[in-house]
Formats: sequence, structure tokens, C-alpha cells
Amino acid sequence: MTLPQTLTGWLEYVEHQHSRPIDLGLERVRKVRDALAPAPSCPVILVAGTNGKGSTCAMLESILSRAGYRTGLYTSPHLVRYNERVRIAQREASDEVLAAAFAEVEAARGDTTLTYFEFGTLAAWQVFAHAALDVLILEVGMGGRLDAVNVFEPDCAIVTGVALDHMEFLGDTREKISFEKAGIYRAGKPAICADPQPPHSLVAHAEAIGADLRLIGRDFGYSGDRQQWQWWGRAQRRSALAYPALRGANQLLNASGVLAALEALSDRLPVAMQAVREGLMLVELPGRFQVLPGKPCVILDVAHNPQSVGVLAENLSNSGYAPETYAVVGMLADKDVEGTLRLIASRVDHWVAVSLPGPRGLRAKALAERLAVLGVSGDVVMADDPQAGLEMAKGRATPDDRIVVFGSFLTVSGVMEGAGC
Repeated sequence: MTLPQTLTGWLEYVEHQHSRPIDLGLERVRKVRDALAPAPSCPVILVAGTNGKGSTCAMLESILSRAGYRTGLYTSPHLVRYNERVRIAQREASDEVLAAAFAEVEAARGDTTLTYFEFGTLAAWQVFAHAALDVLILEVGMGGRLDAVNVFEPDCAIVTGVALDHMEFLGDTREKISFEKAGIYRAGKPAICADPQPPHSLVAHAEAIGADLRLIGRDFGYSGDRQQWQWWGRAQRRSALAYPALRGANQLLNASGVLAALEALSDRLPVAMQAVREGLMLVELPGRFQVLPGKPCVILDVAHNPQSVGVLAENLSNSGYAPETYAVVGMLADKDVEGTLRLIASRVDHWVAVSLPGPRGLRAKALAERLAVLGVSGDVVMADDPQAGLEMAKGRATPDDRIVVFGSFLTVSGVMEGAGC
């Protein structure tokens, strides 16, 4: 069989190499990993959590880059281009580099089958193994204990906020989900938790394996006023800090976890105050309360579960007055649709329900029916896809109104692709 030669070809190929899109477990991934390039010698940071993973990874990359380190960053999912998932020195890996890495994984796997995410994770590892990095940041895809990223050994592991999501795979309580997240912790290694109410299962697991557990409020924390904020840890203090460029009060929780990790790794990755200040001020992360230029105001946010949409609703209430708020929303059928929409319903005056692609994508009609059950105020109209939904909202809104696009990565990516982002 002729193998693909392009990144597009490889992505189509790997989609069909395993019988299930999600198959949690480490045995197959570990077997192929052992046949690939040896691990980089640089420090490795793993990041897991229900919400806040992307922001935490972006802040780590931004601060460490401004401290002069050559960074590698692996995240998922992507918004527009697959290349967004693999970054070296803050630049996306090229099609050619990624295609070569997929070919290396294919040659090493033999008869072992891999899911799309597992294949991509190992390909990213190959890219990083050849990149002469100073530090590597890896975002867990789902859960932690059985996620493909967890086959790599971290020097420090961070768990951000823990909430109910992916319950069919991770369990139906915070305690069960937290145990899965805590699976990235290692004996004797710094184990950061930035959740202000860490479930007992996470704390118990970290203590049972002898991890160096660092909890927000106990081992590190923050305070601040309208102009600046301060962070404290076990041995360091960071004062007169600018607020992160990423919007939302929850970003201080994420930033505090980042600074706790940097404190824990300070013997290998010392970071000056100026790098922290600049890194926080200049950090960027598309699709997280991202405001597009022009009028009416368009806000993109990948919030897709009750916790993250609750934060989005708070950010909307703190972002200034708009006469009317239009919501362009598309969601996956396996999410807590009613529980998510309920938290933002009072902030929205008009709704545009959009269809999402794929077997998990909720159709606009079904989403509109869920909104009707909730008894939301304002009218509800439907569109075939996110871009059509945005155009519909723009056609009805005045220049002073605002439009918020949310509900899924697919909703935001559909708008970004149409806008040429």
C-alpha cells in the first residue's frame, strides 16, 4: 500500500487505523513509544484538567519563551489547522515536519493500532525529540491516567480546575474524575493543583504515591486589586504583576498554578520577574473570550460545559454594556446541554442555534428544542452551520450590540474558518 506524502493525506489515513475514535489505555501507545526516538533530555510539564488547560499551557509557553528557553508545546484540539497542536519556539510545526513524524510513527507501530489522538501524540513526540528543546509542555487530551500523553514522564504535573465532563469515560462525580486527572502525578515530583476545592481523591492519590503535592491556598496563592496582583509560593513571591492578557477572573487561578510549577522547577528553569510580567501581558490563546475587530462586537469562546460557560457568563457581565446580546451556539450531543445553557440564559436576548457536523454534533432543531424546554427569553432561530449562524446574527444586530459564539471548539472553528482566521 502506498503511504501518504502530505499532512492532509496522513490525517485522513490515521482516522481509519483504529476501530474506535476513543480507546483509553496506555499499553499500545507505550509499545510504539518504546520503538521511537529517545525522550528529550529537557524538563517535561504535563497539564490536565477539565477547564483551564489551554490557558495554563499558553502562559507557560509565553513566560518560558520570554525567559529565553526554546519551548515545545503540544495541545488539542485545534481550531483551524492541525499544525496548531504542535509548536516549537512559539511557531507551528510545518506540514512537512508533521508528515515526516507521522511516517516515523507508522514505521514503528507494526501491527499495533492507534487512535487518531494517539497517532498524533506520538507524532508530536517525534517532532519534539528532534527539536533540541529546553522545556516541553504537554496538554492531556482527556482525563489523565489513561490518556496517551501520560506515557511520557513529567518533571512536573499540573491539574487545573476539575468539573463534570466526559462522564461516560471518566466517571459521573468530581471524585471519580479527579482520580483520573491525578493519574499524571508522579512519586517524588512536583504535583500542582490549581483547583480551589480539590477533591479528596486527588489529594489522597498524590499522597499515596508520594508526590510533592502543592495546593492552591495552602502551598501557593494570590491576591490583588484593580491595577495589579501578587503571587506567593513556598519559597518565592512575585509582586506587582500585570493581569494576564487572557480575560476572566479564573485566569488568576491558572496563572497561579503556572507560577507554582515554575517555582518547583526553578533549579532547572530559573525565570526572572521581567519574563513573568511580559509573558503574562503578551500571552495569546485564540478562542478564549477572543474579541474580533469591528462592529457589532463578536466574542468567540470555546466554553462547552457548565463550569466554563459559567465563567463566560461572568465575563460577559463584566465586559461592559451592550443593548442586545445575540448567542450563536452549537453543541455536541454528549455534553450537558441543558445544564450548560442554563448558566448563560439570563445574559442572552436572542439565540441562533446551529448544527455541528459529525455523529456527535447536535442538529440545530434539536438544540432549539432544548432551549425551548429551558424557557429562555428572546427568540430562537436556526442555521445550518456556525458561519451561517454568525451571518444571521450580524444581519439582525445593530452596531452597538454584541454576538457571542460558544458551545464547542467546532462552533468557534467553524466561524474562524469562515472569517479566514
